[in-house]
Amino acid sequence: MRTRTLTALISLALLSACSGGNSASIPKFENVSVHDPSVIKVEDTYYVFGSHLASAKSKDLMSWTQISSGVTDDNVLIPNVTEELSETLSWAQSDTLWAPDVIQLADGKFYMYYDACRGDSPLSALGIAVADKVEGPYKNKGIILKSGMAGTGDDGEVYDATEKPNVVDPDVFYDKDGKLWMVYGSYSGGIFILELDPATGFPLADQGYGKKLLGANHARIEGPYMLYSPETDYYYLFLSYGGLDANGGYNIRVARSRNPDGPFEDSEGKAMIDARGTAGVLFDDPAYAPYGVKLMGNYEFVNSEEEPSASGAGYVSPGHNSAYYDEESGQYYLIFHTRFPYLGEKHEVRVHQMFMNEAGWPVVAPHRYSGEKIGKYSSKDVTGEYKYVNHGKDITAEIVESENIKLNTDGTISGTVTGTWILSEGHNAKLTINGTEYSGVFLREWNEAAASNVMTFTALSAEGISVWGSQVSPENK
Repeated sequence: MRTRTLTALISLALLSACSGGNSASIPKFENVSVHDPSVIKVEDTYYVFGSHLASAKSKDLMSWTQISSGVTDDNVLIPNVTEELSETLSWAQSDTLWAPDVIQLADGKFYMYYDACRGDSPLSALGIAVADKVEGPYKNKGIILKSGMAGTGDDGEVYDATEKPNVVDPDVFYDKDGKLWMVYGSYSGGIFILELDPATGFPLADQGYGKKLLGANHARIEGPYMLYSPETDYYYLFLSYGGLDANGGYNIRVARSRNPDGPFEDSEGKAMIDARGTAGVLFDDPAYAPYGVKLMGNYEFVNSEEEPSASGAGYVSPGHNSAYYDEESGQYYLIFHTRFPYLGEKHEVRVHQMFMNEAGWPVVAPHRYSGEKIGKYSSKDVTGEYKYVNHGKDITAEIVESENIKLNTDGTISGTVTGTWILSEGHNAKLTINGTEYSGVFLREWNEAAASNVMTFTALSAEGISVWGSQVSPENK
């Protein structure tokens, strides 16, 4: 029976008691369900806002507290929401709200960009609600975009769902020069970007739906989120490909540009504007799967015969992420929702640390963030047996199960894949696996399922394929 992950959840406390470490060193996690979490930090607290008016907060990105959930009139974010947003819900023929974004503008107020969609069509509305405090209450300021109409769209042209946007999934951000932008879109005609008025938060005049960045013909690409890195001077556009449910093959990708409004490219230099579906074919995944750097998809770290059954861990359909860069520490965080192997549609928020590799692309730590900082490691630290995952480039509901490999003391890799490995500058990783070179980092972090600290690696190829390794926990070597 496939009970590894369920066993992991039940047995963690027992494993923690037997881990041999100081209990004070065991991270404390409190989990919440917020679909499509969009992050904002206010003073010393991180907040995530998601679909169905769900929200949560945390001071450490590990222990979360639920604030709200459900589009009901007693929701603290938007009291009397069915009346407050009646125009939006009526237009979208919906009784719920989809992925929002919250940003604090120069006036000190918090602007929530909310949206609703019928779901089986791009009949959607996107608007703004404003509050004095991040936890609300938010008051509606009105709809700024509509889509899915028969006839003329908001750009003055006949609305065509294969080329025009579905006006959902907004992310509002400042660029490095202080200009305010909104990137948005899901399936339908693709991902678009609009410039906003920083004084009001509303779109600047005469832009229509804005500029297309990628997508068309109902390509399964959505959830755009922009992150600027002062370290690399690139704008990173995160995207989710595939379907969001447990059988949808959701996966997280990224492209980059020197400009907030593009053009964006992937690690092979392919123009993301060409990432689009095929005319007349619904959800033609193979047409756009080659585009974008794939950071994470379905996977499971499978326990070896020597390990307890609670060692298994993995994700199913991770996606619709946001991201955060901490200027003080220089650390990057990826915040997303995910489902889990063999647990159906149950979903929770997860946070993983990210690092920039030598080519200036983000690589994602294999295990959830537990307060770790990257260190200086020796060859002795990184040699040993690993559970190895190659995330590939396809859009698939299949779960990639880890394979066993070994990083040997002579710099070779053996096991189900072969090659070489190099450690440099204390943590930089260069792995050549079956003839392909991958660049990333080594990182010691907490493996929650095994209740122990383990060495890991995360690395990316020039083709945009991510590989992860999680060392077999020391007591089970």
